[in-house]
Amino acid sequence: MKIPTPAIAPSILSADFARLGEQIETVMEAGARVIHVDVMDGHFVPPITIGPLIVEAIRELVKGRGGTLDVHLMIERPERQVEAFAKAGADVITIHPEATPNIHYGLKLIRELGCKAGVVINPGWGGQRYIPTSTRRLAALRQLLPEEVVLEVDGGISLETIDEARDAGAQVFVAGSSVFGAGDPAEAFRELTARLQ
Repeated sequence: MKIPTPAIAPSILSADFARLGEQIETVMEAGARVIHVDVMDGHFVPPITIGPLIVEAIRELVKGRGGTLDVHLMIERPERQVEAFAKAGADVITIHPEATPNIHYGLKLIRELGCKAGVVINPGWGGQRYIPTSTRRLAALRQLLPEEVVLEVDGGISLETIDEARDAGAQVFVAGSSVFGAGDPAEAFRELTARLQ
């Protein structure tokens, strides 16, 4: 499984959960091929969000349209939960090194379960502003990492910040409130995607 790049990855954390399926369909019909799922446990970061049941519930909706489920685990000891998310349908699972003493084991386990594995550098939260120092960090990482490693930026992506992140070398752009918080999520998605051309 190859992660489609460049791509806008709408984050369902900002979706209207009463209309979650409809909102996912809307952005996928507009061309989204990566759907981002933020999982928070109330310990590693303060909010509590969703678990494997939601990933399983949206699996066919996303994969049936040729999409990728990108699951970001902002949880303590993620290696204890990766199997549940892989079985639920995750294609990509990203974890934080500070959330576990076993980051190498966690990444190995994710790969053994058939998913792409990723390391997250800094935890954030829904609706946060883009951190300006991220641009310099993205550019430095792009130079350090092999070309085949996908660089994803998650946090504060909007029409005002996407050019900066793209020019620094990011390839996947997680956009929550700037897509699902817009009056027309499909149009907001298309406008962001146009910046990737």
